[in-house]
Amino acid sequence: MNIIDDLKWRGAINQATDLDGLKKLTEDKQIALYCGTDPTGDSLHIGHLIPFMILKRFQLAGHHPVIIIGGGTGAIGDPSGRKTERTLKTESQLEHNTTALTNQMKKLFGTENFTIVNNYDWLSKLNMIEFLRDYGKLFNLNTMLNKEVVASRLEAGISFTEFTYQILQAIDFLHLYRNNDVQLQIGGSDQWGNITSGIDLIHKIEGSDTEVYGLTIPLMLKSDGTKFGKTAGGAVWLDPKKTSPYEFYQFWINQDDRDVVKYLKYFTFLSKDEIDDLAEKVKTEPWKREAQRRLAEEVTKFVHGEEAVKEAERISKALFSGDVADLSVDEIEQGFKNMPSVDVENKKENIVIWLTDNGIEPSRRQARQDVSNGAIRINGEKVDDVDAEIDPSSHFDGKFVIVRKGKKHYFLARVK
Repeated sequence: MNIIDDLKWRGAINQATDLDGLKKLTEDKQIALYCGTDPTGDSLHIGHLIPFMILKRFQLAGHHPVIIIGGGTGAIGDPSGRKTERTLKTESQLEHNTTALTNQMKKLFGTENFTIVNNYDWLSKLNMIEFLRDYGKLFNLNTMLNKEVVASRLEAGISFTEFTYQILQAIDFLHLYRNNDVQLQIGGSDQWGNITSGIDLIHKIEGSDTEVYGLTIPLMLKSDGTKFGKTAGGAVWLDPKKTSPYEFYQFWINQDDRDVVKYLKYFTFLSKDEIDDLAEKVKTEPWKREAQRRLAEEVTKFVHGEEAVKEAERISKALFSGDVADLSVDEIEQGFKNMPSVDVENKKENIVIWLTDNGIEPSRRQARQDVSNGAIRINGEKVDDVDAEIDPSSHFDGKFVIVRKGKKHYFLARVK
């Protein structure tokens, strides 16, 4: 299947300047294409991931992806998708974020058939006179004002700095066309105005018959109409320090039946036959949640690697079964991050007193009752003797005591 036909089937195309022409181009040759991101933070989240998944599909189909880390445009601030002016980053913040994002991209795209660049390298060399004479002269003010990204901000106000962002992004496309033979720019739906500005600039300078294209992806919404990628705890990050691989895995495995097939198309590299088979299982055997498990496995493997998938599955299985004794300290940190926790002293103590004094049980009477009834497990082991003793240093390198009350209620005691 041609890459454009594959993207159509996946529902991954929102707007395109000339889809038929782009399809023919990709059938005739292996093209270079690009997508950019500004270093406004030191990690991408899964909302950012969508256009880069498209770029990865082109790479797997033999085409050459180029990624811009916008050290230059990041110093200006993209007004796209914003109602207010961005707070400008310091030079040291931009440098730190650029390094972090570059490392993330290398992890996703590898080192073969892939180029990563920083637009600071060419934008910083422009002087004011050159910028105005060579580029500003080619941009019509009325056209710029009518771009959605600008028009939506006129009432609230937009600075000249952010107003000129579309010119800088257009210069990026021109630079990559000239130096990297890039013929296609990909972006989110809010980037359409910036992308078409680049195409217009190339046509004015290089000739109207120059073969360059733009493509945007649809805005991702959940079946309930809310924005994709947000949780009660905030964004789902690609950085494992911000969102652990276990949390990342759980995000995908908990997706609604109404959304899971769409996400399989967007976020995995499974074939049409494999996804159609999983879609049928969602209809006939939804309780097995096989599609969700496959989604979680594939996306976690792509972002964090095979070992992270195995680790997330181990944690999930241990929490479900209660057999937590073999979890590592790192796996406990991941699996219990959002569960109730308490700090405890590193001293041996009677289980009834320990449970009560540390707030896990409301009273000693209730603690004795739960212990006697076999409702309490300590580090995976059932404890039904009210005279038993808790030794916080006996498991998990003396860092944790895991308490399970009943079948579902976990508590993590962090040993001081």
